[in-house]
Amino acid sequence: MQEWYQSRALYEAISKLIGNRDFKTAVQIAETIPDKGIKAKAFSKITVEMAKMGEDYREVLKKTLDAIFEMENEDSITKALMSLAFEFLNLDMINESLRIASMIKDVSNRSKIQAEVAISLAKKGKIPEALKLINDILDDDVKTWATSRLAAEINQKRED
Repeated sequence: MQEWYQSRALYEAISKLIGNRDFKTAVQIAETIPDKGIKAKAFSKITVEMAKMGEDYREVLKKTLDAIFEMENEDSITKALMSLAFEFLNLDMINESLRIASMIKDVSNRSKIQAEVAISLAKKGKIPEALKLINDILDDDVKTWATSRLAAEINQKRED
């Protein structure tokens, strides 16, 4: 339990450092976090904030992925990867989002990311790319949902 409290305190310190754009120190502190889940969360936060600010985040992303895969629980790994993929999608970093999604072993969860990326592409009018991505989805339920959303998006565009 002591490890968890220490990890949370370090995570809070990292949040403040990120706010001051002191990414180098934030990374150094993140490397010392004993709790694997909090460590992965801290690295993810640093990576996303660096990407948001246009900084070169690639080295920190490697550390983030290492920290995520150090977690023993497959569900925790999946959740961390999904969260990171959605963060990149929210930053309109489609390729990075899909790259992270490709690391998710669970087909259903990987498919959910692919579907959301496809819908995002469709909203930008990139229908052929969205359709190709939907066709690559392995989970049939998610593929059906994504196809329905794509059709709704096309109809919405037609009405506008």
